[in-house]
Amino acid sequence: MSHNISLTRYLVEQQRMDGHIPPELRLLLEVVARACKSISQAVNKGALGGVLGTAGSENVQGEVQKKLDIIANEVLIEANEWGGHLAAMASEEMDSIYLVPNRYPQGEYLLMFDPLDGSSNIDVNVSIGTIFSVLKKPEGHAGVGEKDFLQPGSQQVAAGYCVYGPQTTLVLTVGDGVAMFTLDREQGSFVLTEENVQIPEDTQEFAINMSNMRHWDAPVKRYIDECLQGKEGPRGKDFNMRWIASMVADVHRILTRGGVFMYPWDKREPEKAGKLRLMYEANPMSWLVEQAGGAATNGRQRILDIQPGKLHERVSVILGSKNEVERVTAYHSGL
Repeated sequence: MSHNISLTRYLVEQQRMDGHIPPELRLLLEVVARACKSISQAVNKGALGGVLGTAGSENVQGEVQKKLDIIANEVLIEANEWGGHLAAMASEEMDSIYLVPNRYPQGEYLLMFDPLDGSSNIDVNVSIGTIFSVLKKPEGHAGVGEKDFLQPGSQQVAAGYCVYGPQTTLVLTVGDGVAMFTLDREQGSFVLTEENVQIPEDTQEFAINMSNMRHWDAPVKRYIDECLQGKEGPRGKDFNMRWIASMVADVHRILTRGGVFMYPWDKREPEKAGKLRLMYEANPMSWLVEQAGGAATNGRQRILDIQPGKLHERVSVILGSKNEVERVTAYHSGL
C-alpha cells in the first residue's frame, strides 16, 4: 500500500478501475466524509462545545435524543442536500424521508444514516460513530417515496461508518473489499491506512449484552453457554467477552481482529424482530462484514437478503467471523 493516499485519490482510482463507481457516487461519498469530519470536531469538543446531555426530545423509536444526535443529523442533511447527487435521505432520527428541496438539483441516489450510533456513550467519553448506506433510486419513478428506500441490503452501492474514538476512522466499501481511512487532523483529510480488510474465520471473542440472558431464545443461550464453558466444554477453547454498547465500536473491533457480535431477538418485546434498525445499522454493517470475509444473519437468513417492509424496521443481528456466525445460525435451524 502506498503511503498518504487520500480518500479522494482512493475514490478517483476506484472510479477509474473498471468504472467501479460513477463520478456522482464518488462525490457523494466525499461529502459524507466531510460531514463526518464536522461531527468528529463536535464530538471532540465535548463539554467545551456545550454538546453533551439530552435534548429533551425523543426520536421515532421513542428513544431519548442527545444533543449530539440532533447536531449530527443536521450536519449530514445540510452537507448533502445541495450537491445534486441525492434524491432523498432517511435517518434513524427522523419519522419519514427527507426530500432534497426543489431549489437544489435532484440526483439518483438515496442516502440513509444513523447519525450518531452509541448515543448512550456520548457523555462517558466512549467511542461512538456514524453509519451510512447508499442505494440507487429505482428507475422509472418520477418522484421519490418511502417505498423507494425499501430495497434489500444486497442492492447497496456504498456503505460505511466513521468511528469517533482515540482516532477518527472512516471505514468504507463500494463492493470491492473494505478500506479504512484515518483522519489526519493536521492536514484535515482522511488517509488510507488499511486495504482489503479481512476478518478471521474463527475467533475466541464474542460481544453480547449478558444482562439480557434470561430473555434470549434457546439457540442463543446454547451458543453462549458453550462459549462460557471454555476449554472444558464442547468448544474446547476459552472465549473472551466484549460489549461496548456502541455497534460502530463493536463492529470496528471485529473488522480489526475478528469476533462475533450478537444483538438477538428476545422475549421482552416478542412482537419485534429485534432491536437494531435494518436500514440504518444492520444492512450497511452486514455488507462491510461480508466484504471483509465475514458473515451476517438474523439467525435464520442472510441479512442482506431481507426485503424491508418499512423504513424503521428492526432486525435481529448476528455478524462477524464466518464460522461462528454459521454455528449460531445452524443452532436456530435446530442443527
